[in-house]
Amino acid sequence: MANAPAAANALDVLEHLSRHAEPVPAAAIARDLGLPRSSVYHLLKVLHGRGYVTHYTEERRFGLGSAAYELGSAYQRQAPLARLARSAMRRLVDQVGRNAHFATLDGRDVIYLLEERAAGQPTLVTDVGVRLPAHLTASGLALLSALPQAHVRALYPDRGSFVQRNGTGPRSLTELRSLLSRTRADGFAREDGTVTPSLSSIAVPVLDRSGRPLAAIAVTFRSEDGSPEHVADLVGRTRSAATEISRRLSPARP
Repeated sequence: MANAPAAANALDVLEHLSRHAEPVPAAAIARDLGLPRSSVYHLLKVLHGRGYVTHYTEERRFGLGSAAYELGSAYQRQAPLARLARSAMRRLVDQVGRNAHFATLDGRDVIYLLEERAAGQPTLVTDVGVRLPAHLTASGLALLSALPQAHVRALYPDRGSFVQRNGTGPRSLTELRSLLSRTRADGFAREDGTVTPSLSSIAVPVLDRSGRPLAAIAVTFRSEDGSPEHVADLVGRTRSAATEISRRLSPARP
């Protein structure tokens, strides 16, 4: 990006604003980004003129504008997560001969964006568009394990937050935290018969360059086939697919 410093700086400003829950003074933006105040004011003026930044005059602060929201909405309409993940998911299914699915987090639910099925494997409930409680699924546990503890606590404020399925799954924040700690230690999430009896799944998160979870990839297999060697192979191949998708969704800066 060395040949387009103004564009890089404008994107840095927008990313900086996106990381704050409240509008930010221009001086703080300049300080945090290590940019001259004059340059920051110029960038903010241009971004404000295009609607990407809102200027709260009385507070002397700046926040994201409506154009940033519209850009995010257009991103969602184009379904880039599923589009960029599809080829890696197909290769993964070809390698392991098991069904695989790709999901993202929405509150306390996971939403399945993509499913690739292998021949001869059982039909799953995880069709595209299906929502399931995150704390009951391998995909959800993988995503939750990559979130800050405060974020998880906010999602699950009380026991009423813990929906049950087939009488299984964590029933409290303490139980969920234990599952997430094990997931982080193992490097992958696993659920056994929680979603569908006799079926198990492993999952790993797809992270952006800041380590935030964008989505998760899960592979489902018959529980009787879950030998340690088989699970280790599935995890390794799934992690490779997640790394590939992560690089496509959140490429390193030049």
